Amino acid sequence: KMEETIDDLLYMQQCNLMCLPENYQFKYYLYHLLSWPQLLQVAEDEGGRIVGYVLAKMEEDPGDSHGHITSVAVKRSSRKVGLATRLMKSAHDSMDEVFQSPFVSLHVRISNKAAIHLYKNILEYDIHDVEEKYYA
Repeated sequence: KMEETIDDLLYMQQCNLMCLPENYQFKYYLYHLLSWPQLLQVAEDEGGRIVGYVLAKMEEDPGDSHGHITSVAVKRSSRKVGLATRLMKSAHDSMDEVFQSPFVSLHVRISNKAAIHLYKNILEYDIHDVEEKYYA
């Protein structure tokens, strides 16, 4: 139901505020939901509360259409059990199945060693380049 999905967005936003320095207005989550509903991924605890999410989209530039991970977060209390890996793989699968995405891009702070380990060593991402001022 749509109201449950809207509630999910609010809980995703709360998770984002608790976990990450990059925060988004609610309308940005809504834009993702309305544009790419198949790419919305959430993880819930036993009580049904959202403890992690992936916010993803398609970059649809002519000649360069591909998936992009906007944001991924898992609450501290739910880390180290593979949730981020499962969320990311689910997002990848949806991008591939629904949009035939040839690859997936993302940005990560160079200081975020745990995320870099996930992307490089577990999900086998390649580092394309370093944008010096991206998070400035």
